[in-house]
Amino acid sequence: MTSVNTVGKWDIFEIAVPGPSGNNPYLNVELQAVFSFFSREVTVPGFYDGDGAYRIRFMPDREGEWTYRTRSNAAELNGKSGSFICAEANSGNRGPVRVRNRHHFAYADGEPYFPFGTTCYAWTHQPLDMQKQTLDTLKTAGFNKIRMCVFPKHYIYNANPPLHDVYARIDDETLDFDRPNFAAFRHFETQIGELAKLGIEADVILFHPYDRWGYCAMSREQDYRYLKYVAARLAAHRNVWWSLANEFDFILDAKPMEHWDRCFQVVEENDPYGHPKSIHNGDPEISYNHRKPWVDHVCVQNSEVKKADEWRSVWGKPVVNDELEYEGDIPRPWGNIGARELVHRFWMMVMRGCYAGHGETYMHRDDLLWWAKGGELRGESWKRIKFLRELVEADVKNGLTPLTRADNRAFSRIFAAYDDGVRFIYFGEHQPRQWAIGLPMDDGDYDLSLIDIWNMTVTPLEKAPLPVSPALRQTGGKVMGGAPEAAFGVILPGEPYLAVRIRDRKARRGADQFRGGERLWLRSASTT
Repeated sequence: MTSVNTVGKWDIFEIAVPGPSGNNPYLNVELQAVFSFFSREVTVPGFYDGDGAYRIRFMPDREGEWTYRTRSNAAELNGKSGSFICAEANSGNRGPVRVRNRHHFAYADGEPYFPFGTTCYAWTHQPLDMQKQTLDTLKTAGFNKIRMCVFPKHYIYNANPPLHDVYARIDDETLDFDRPNFAAFRHFETQIGELAKLGIEADVILFHPYDRWGYCAMSREQDYRYLKYVAARLAAHRNVWWSLANEFDFILDAKPMEHWDRCFQVVEENDPYGHPKSIHNGDPEISYNHRKPWVDHVCVQNSEVKKADEWRSVWGKPVVNDELEYEGDIPRPWGNIGARELVHRFWMMVMRGCYAGHGETYMHRDDLLWWAKGGELRGESWKRIKFLRELVEADVKNGLTPLTRADNRAFSRIFAAYDDGVRFIYFGEHQPRQWAIGLPMDDGDYDLSLIDIWNMTVTPLEKAPLPVSPALRQTGGKVMGGAPEAAFGVILPGEPYLAVRIRDRKARRGADQFRGGERLWLRSASTT
């Protein structure tokens, strides 16, 4: 038995144990270890890695001495014991991501995490030089989550042979779904580790319908065994998320709804760390019941992003619209919106208190599309999405809460959201030359900025005394005889795709003080 005796908090402690290699251990050998920290115990599944090698991987979350003891139906693997020291977390390791504040996320160390992801379904199945190119691109692209498939994908622009079959071959036409290809899994987990070095969460897609190898046709028992195996191999990686499927509703004939329920449960039973779990739909009108307890956040495919606050309200969980159509020019309606439109949709999602995912589908003579294979980014939206992420991370601490029609009718068309001490008002396609709705009702100490979402500029704004509009002077700055819109207004350029950021300097002394005065922000011309 081999292992290291010291690891950092939220790093991987691995036990390697030699054992039986005959009679297909993948089917017949059970292995787990119980890790103990004082009275706390964590049961962790092990897995077979070929050539008589067995491994158990554990991600400790408490500093100090841990002990362990193995359990197995194979005598050679049973009753092995030992201990190790968990040291403080290494620099840059903030632990796994969890749901926090109901609609948002945070790392285990408490730092907020705001997902700004991209999609590269089959990047780990491409030639190694292209995979390196993908990682090099991700170093500077600004994404902190990536959707990626365990199984290779057979679909338009993605028909090349995969680097590895996920299961061993019986012959040229047939895979044996009872014998993993260990080289494939080793490679996949290596790339997850490379993403962790870049601070990128790996949103691992466990099933999908685009298949020519037979992965979709595995039996239920084979599905569950595969899920248990993947969880045992990958769950100790701090940057793993689980997406049970991409477009699950396209394979409901083979895998009905109750089967998906059980798949969620199998992953949950074999992931002792509770990594985020979701499932992705194909038809926007078909949805999994995200209220089920094993679903941690809502993953949707829907271009109707103005409805995002409804999804947030209905499901009561974080919402990530991982497919709101892609920037590109391919002859498919979901893959040819412009970069400006994708950036606009990102802003709408974020201002609705939700999150979004990027994809890029520009035609290429060799079918090298980022959305399918990775490689290089050729579009323009990724730069502006990175800019939005930087704005959010600079000011938001808890997660943005949207302003809705209940706060003011204007917010059914204009997009606004707030957190302690900061507010954003995004005008989208609207282009007012002056504005007051949603600005503070008191003339306090505020820092005002104009944000150009395309040119990526932040320009200081000055308060404009009310009434800013000559048409409103007859009413003293009131609308239809109601309350004043705000204590002051702002003068704008009269161009679309702009936002205003309002920072309350005083509020930065303490969140509680700011939240106590929050109604000063919300009570803006509610009778409009």
